[in-house]
Amino acid sequence: MRIVGVHRLSEGPVVDVTVGHGQDPRQLLWRRGWTVSDWMSASGCDDGIVMTARVAQRGAGSRMPRRHAHRVHALPRENGVEPVPRQRVAAYAIVRSPLGVLGTTCSRRTAVPGRWQLPGGGVEPGETPSEAVIREVLEEADQRIRILRVVDLQSNHWIGTSPAGVLEDFQALRIIYTAVCAEPRPPRVLDVGGTTESARWVSVRHWRALPWTSGARSALDKHLGSIGGGHPGGAR
Repeated sequence: MRIVGVHRLSEGPVVDVTVGHGQDPRQLLWRRGWTVSDWMSASGCDDGIVMTARVAQRGAGSRMPRRHAHRVHALPRENGVEPVPRQRVAAYAIVRSPLGVLGTTCSRRTAVPGRWQLPGGGVEPGETPSEAVIREVLEEADQRIRILRVVDLQSNHWIGTSPAGVLEDFQALRIIYTAVCAEPRPPRVLDVGGTTESARWVSVRHWRALPWTSGARSALDKHLGSIGGGHPGGAR
């Protein structure tokens, strides 16, 4: 994944970096002298995915951004097996409708079974991030959505066993969108047997009571309020 930073919209890019395995995107930009003001777009596919951000020059007293949900375990080996490096780009959505906000629960195939997550998943070959998140919401919850905008890029890095049983030095780069569902229906998981156990519309007033993953909770805290609410009579 590349990140292109634009300082003034009337000018060209001021920074263009490739996120190497294990690198935190915000820290990478900070080291080049820039901080992210907001994310503007996600485009491309395969190895050509590009995130464009509006950036600002960091001041002399600026502190390096903290890693989001960073958890690299210290052990480099497990039973003598060297972990396989893997960087995976995924796309997720904060989806709101008159029925609330859409959440999914993680299955036993994941490292966090029972935790609540935003609908979404890995970008498949030939897909753009927006195409991926539309497909994933349909597969995981049987909902059709309209994307509003890209709002965040999260990085999560750890060593562990994948659902396929492979020991991986794994980095997840998660592109977060906001979206709306104009015609919500009772959610159901179409991709049965995967990493999603169930899906549900959750009241916007009470979503914090559920055990969300740290990345999902952070995204909801920051961006759920920016999505317009539902009509009278719907969950708020």
